Amino acid sequence: MSASPRSRASRASRVSTAYLLTCAAIGVASSALLAPAWIASTTLFLTVPFATVAIAGLWVLPAVIALRLLQRPGAGLLVGLISGLVLAPFFTVGSVATMLYWSFFPELPFLATLYRRWNTWLHYAGAAIIGATYPVFAAQSFDLWSMATPVLIGFVALCIASCVGATWLGILIGDRLRAAGVATLARRRAPA
Repeated sequence: MSASPRSRASRASRVSTAYLLTCAAIGVASSALLAPAWIASTTLFLTVPFATVAIAGLWVLPAVIALRLLQRPGAGLLVGLISGLVLAPFFTVGSVATMLYWSFFPELPFLATLYRRWNTWLHYAGAAIIGATYPVFAAQSFDLWSMATPVLIGFVALCIASCVGATWLGILIGDRLRAAGVATLARRRAPA
């Protein structure tokens, strides 16, 4: 049995043009920030890998801003996809996967609650998860297992601190945008 035209229309209206344009604006603006950070990260990786981890949190910023401002499922991933697509011509197509990876973890705690809760601490939970797991996933690149234990702990702590700091900044930006009335039409509406 097919859905009625009215129910198809109500499902389609859940993703409005305002929502898509807001995600696009956040994604493109974030790419302007991430392009120089990407160059800096690549350069620092060759010389001072610890410094790369110190700025790793910048990659969660677009998703956190989108999730905080819009409070809609998938907003972080959509912004990550758009950021990756904008960065791809300047770097590699791998930037799309990179941005989706960094956008998934801020989204994860909200997904775990089935997008029913939008508490601030959930943003920080996502930051802590990515901050702790990124060094493990990138262990071979950084040659982590050859580091002394205190250095390894410092490396992971620096990554967590970077992600938590960027999350704090993303929450601040999202709150300021919301207070200024940005994306009012794109936000989730309370059911009638």
